[in-house]
Amino acid sequence: MEVFQVKAWLLLLCGCLLFAGDTIDAVSYDYSATIECLKEPLRPQYNGGIIVNPEFSHGLTGWSSFGSSGIMHKKSKGGNGYIVAHSRNQSHDTFSQKLYLEKRKLYTFSAWIQVSEGEETVEAIFKTDGFTHAGSTIAQSGCWSMLKGGLTVGSSGYAELYFQSNNTKVDIWVDNVSLQPFTEEEWRSHQVESIAKARMREVKVHVTNSKGEILDGTEIHFRPRRNKPSFPIGSAIHKDILTNRAYQSWFTSRFTVTVFENELKWYATENMRGKEDYSVPDAMLEFARQNGIPVRGHTILWDDAKYQPWWVKSLSPADLKVAADRRVQSVVSRYSGKFIGWDVINENLHFSYFESMLGANASQVYFQKAHHLDRRTPMFLNDYNTIERSGDSKASPAEYLRKLKEIRTFKWNNGPTGIGLEGHFDAPNIPYMRAAIDTLAAARVSIWLTEVDVRDGPNQAQYLEQVLREAHAHPAVHGILMWAARGPNGCWRMCLTDGNFNNLPTGDVVDKLLNEWKLKSSKGKVDVNGDFKTWLFHGDYDVTISYPFMNSTLTQSFKVTAPETSAPQTLEETTTVLNVQVDV
Repeated sequence: MEVFQVKAWLLLLCGCLLFAGDTIDAVSYDYSATIECLKEPLRPQYNGGIIVNPEFSHGLTGWSSFGSSGIMHKKSKGGNGYIVAHSRNQSHDTFSQKLYLEKRKLYTFSAWIQVSEGEETVEAIFKTDGFTHAGSTIAQSGCWSMLKGGLTVGSSGYAELYFQSNNTKVDIWVDNVSLQPFTEEEWRSHQVESIAKARMREVKVHVTNSKGEILDGTEIHFRPRRNKPSFPIGSAIHKDILTNRAYQSWFTSRFTVTVFENELKWYATENMRGKEDYSVPDAMLEFARQNGIPVRGHTILWDDAKYQPWWVKSLSPADLKVAADRRVQSVVSRYSGKFIGWDVINENLHFSYFESMLGANASQVYFQKAHHLDRRTPMFLNDYNTIERSGDSKASPAEYLRKLKEIRTFKWNNGPTGIGLEGHFDAPNIPYMRAAIDTLAAARVSIWLTEVDVRDGPNQAQYLEQVLREAHAHPAVHGILMWAARGPNGCWRMCLTDGNFNNLPTGDVVDKLLNEWKLKSSKGKVDVNGDFKTWLFHGDYDVTISYPFMNSTLTQSFKVTAPETSAPQTLEETTTVLNVQVDV
């Protein structure tokens, strides 16, 4: 297995520094996932990890019948071996393997799956003292689909891996199974490595005089232009921020992006049919603009019947279409170009109000309408449980991507789209969260966590930190918003402050991470080759160059950006170089 070393110059996410010579050896995490259905499956990740006979090269060794199904070993025309469950009577009638799992390990799981006919959702489940869902995929006949997931366990002991599908008429085929354990230290090292590649870049300043001679003693000083992270991280806001100075001060000193909690929703802007009032979201948008804080547009429509304006519920389908069309036209045209993204028809994986009233393609139609009114702004799906709950098959990564494909292929609807993951967590399953984002990332569209919160409890702050660290470190995530707007009656599920805007433990976690991820100064002297090297977060800096025998200093602006190519590169290959000639 490939092993990497996390070098001394990386900032550990725990807030500590690795000093010169320190390294961490760890099995590299494989962020890849395949969303195409392939004629032959790819090799198992991590060579199968702790799975016995992962490629079925040794028949059925290590595998047993689970439930009352029959099992057999088969080979493709190309000689690839796999396992088949047939004669199934119950959803769980498949095959299994017993494995010893450890409490403090994080497990990433993958397998390739096919069904004998049609297409079916197939889940991977670990039977312990309960039943832990590792993930699911939509398996097809005639080709292999990748299932990628993950899990942790509450106590060490034996677990039994098996597969499940509700349609007992189909045979289930599985191949190239992998279960790879990681220690908590290894998992953290993956985050460090990923942040270095996705959020930072090595910068080298090379200084000479006009003759090309090294100027020994030259000092380089990078200063960030703002004291915040360049990575977008923020929180929802409540309209009370317009009149509450303490709220304003607390919020604007921390965050770089926001979203309105309820004020832009249809029921807020058109409480009476035909009487629109955008005064509150207008004022909130102006507040954000004055403070240089971009805003996400949430939401044009909502597919849950209970969150419609009260007067909508009595409309006929024909009248609903008129009202919904008017809503889309009104809100999108009013704010065209003013938001960094739109949630178009909220939670349309779990709910289908507009589909039930207006037809099965209602979501596609309204994405198309919104795009035509605001062509440059990404249009997002937005739903919950895709990264929070591995057992919610309605919102699995596979179902999410199927809905995204339906929208993107509808009548040449080729405008920019995005993936919105609400992120309403109880106790997070961090390995599953990472694997789910891996799968979604294969679609190559912008991914945001849009409504992050954690249910109240003794571990709320700890769980919030886990979620935020994982999201920030994942190379496919482009921004994070927390659902922590504070109104006169508190917050929905999670507050960051008390009513006087003093931090709660969750707020302390956020401040710690913001301080860790913010742009930082870096200074030093050139080496014997005339070079000064440093690692900086992406963002805008002023770099000052001072030479002991100069009467003045040279200062210029400098932007640290991500490498232009998305192809895999070593950290050294991504170094950006600033050549400076100093006249002495």
